[in-house]
Amino acid sequence: MKFLTFGEIMLRLKSPGLERFFQSPMLEATFGGGEANVAVSLANYGQDVAFLSVLPKNTIADECIKDLRKFGVDTSRIVRSDKGRLGIYFLETGANARPSKVVYDREYSSIAQAQPGDIDWDKAFEGVEWFHITGITPAISESAMELSIESVKEAKKRRSNRVTKH
Repeated sequence: MKFLTFGEIMLRLKSPGLERFFQSPMLEATFGGGEANVAVSLANYGQDVAFLSVLPKNTIADECIKDLRKFGVDTSRIVRSDKGRLGIYFLETGANARPSKVVYDREYSSIAQAQPGDIDWDKAFEGVEWFHITGITPAISESAMELSIESVKEAKKRRSNRVTKH
């Protein structure tokens, strides 16, 4: 079965260990996002999975794609855009009674600026049997909400076509 997850992936900047933000001048850089995490988890279980997002045309996004590939996630459906940037989130891990803190900086990200019609849904859904989207993606921006609705309508249309072909 081929899975497709759709959503935002961001640059994650984390304070080292249990340190507070900027307690030391370092931040650990990785990538993360709900739907990308699902894709990596499915790939870790040996499933055939692709991740779909809209990322900027820059070196940071190139590294993000490489990171997903090293986990066995198909990144061929990711759309590259001249608009926007990679979203960022900052994580301070909690300790004892102190809760973790997350600060999001995703305004003007490429996916936040993506519009309906920016994604070739025929290519995106090629061979896909299971589509995964969360409520996070439509909450990013008005246009991401419209794009999310478009994605679900396109998935439903393809599901209907598959069901009636029996």
